[in-house]
Formats: sequence, structure tokens, C-alpha cells
Amino acid sequence: MTTHGESTPWFRRYPATGTPRRRLVVLPHAGGSAGFYHAWGHAFGGGTDVLVAKYPGRHDRLTDTCIDRMDVLADRVTAALLPFTDLPVTLFGHSMGASLAYEVTLRLQERHAVRPAALHVSSCKAPHRLTPRDLYRKGDAALIAELRRLGGTDTALLDDPDVQELILPAVRADFTVVGTHGPREATPVGCPVHAWIGDADPGTSPQEMAAWGDVAPHGFGLRVLPGGHFYLVEQHDTLVDEVSEHLARTAAHGEQNANGK
Repeated sequence: MTTHGESTPWFRRYPATGTPRRRLVVLPHAGGSAGFYHAWGHAFGGGTDVLVAKYPGRHDRLTDTCIDRMDVLADRVTAALLPFTDLPVTLFGHSMGASLAYEVTLRLQERHAVRPAALHVSSCKAPHRLTPRDLYRKGDAALIAELRRLGGTDTALLDDPDVQELILPAVRADFTVVGTHGPREATPVGCPVHAWIGDADPGTSPQEMAAWGDVAPHGFGLRVLPGGHFYLVEQHDTLVDEVSEHLARTAAHGEQNANGK
């Protein structure tokens, strides 16, 4: 039985230092890992329990079979998250993680009568505006070139054949998730949606991010920050501050709406 004092196969947990009042669930980008978000662990105040998803095929799940379909990934993450929905839950997803966060939100509210306090999405087109690419069908060189284009990965590491051998299976699986998912119906979520985008993102524009408002009848906000696809690295402090403000404001909403109430 899962207890709230330990990490799980699916989540690296950063426990609240005080009495937990809310949970922030972070869903990484394609090719990303929980380690990328380590600095987020205790950045949101003593009352926030932070869970960062650990996708299979990397780090301490290196020998686990990678998942290459969004529906399977969303089902698994949702099931792993259910034991942690006793407090208001906010989901934050970056890039592929934003699409995943949306799918998990729908599953929570439609299948389990749990409505998150808020959905936070970053650097990803809205579900009904997705334009899947067939990059996952191409060779390793094309995948490495895409990682370089987007940034967020140390270039020197990408030059190392041993590192490439280690990371490429998970990268290809994630790019398959992205390349075979959407566009899909713009099904509304039962919570506010907050969106962030870098002003120089090579794959998504502020106008495209604004389309998330179509699935947000309970409130929508968009912030454009300086930077590219991984603006959240150089804008770490600003983004964390803004997410913290939203967490504080939506905690009461989550308490009222948890378990479909």
C-alpha cells in the first residue's frame, strides 16, 4: 500500500516540510526525467507536496519498458496518482507533459470524479490544435538534431555515443507518444487552466497557446516569458513564483471540488 511519505515507481516525491495542504504534480517533457525538475522539489513553500513523474526507460527505471502511446501513459499515470488525490491536486506539464497533464485531468474527472484544482500547461499546442510529426520514424541523427534544436539538453552530452545509446530509446518512445497523439476533441476540463510559453519557442507560438482557452470554461490565463522552448530554465524563479501564486489561489477551489463536489 502506498503511503504519502515515500516515493513510488511512478513519482519522485518531495514531501511538504510542514502540514501538506496541496499537491503539485509535474509531468516532464519528451526525453525528460524527474531529475530535470529537482530544483522544483521544495520551491513552493512548506505546505506543498511535490510529485514529479518518473517515466519508464530512464534513471532508476532504466530497465522498465518504455511506453510509446499517450493513452497507455495517461492511464498509468492516472492510476499511480489516485492514492494522492486526498488533497487538492494541481498538474503542471511541459511540452509533451502538457498533453499528458490534460489527458490525466480528463481521466481523473471523468472516470474517478476527482477534479484537479488547476491544470498548468507549458510550451505545447492545445489538444485540438496538435500537429503530430513523424520524427519518431526517422533515424537517431534526426532525433539528436531535434534535441539540439529545442535545447534543454547539454550539447556535450549529445556528442557522447554512450550517452546517446542510453537516452535514445526513451527519447524515441516519447517522440512516438507525441507523433501519434492528436489532434483530438477540445473536451473542457473542470478547473482553471494556466498556460506559459517562451516568446522565441521554435515549435509553439503564443497564439497557439491561447487556444488552451477553448478547453477552460472555468478560467484561463496565458503568460509569455522571454526564452525558447526551455524558457523555464532561464526563467526558473519567475515561473516558480507564478506557479506558487496560482497554487495559493486555487487551493480553496480544489478543496471544494475534490472528489467531484
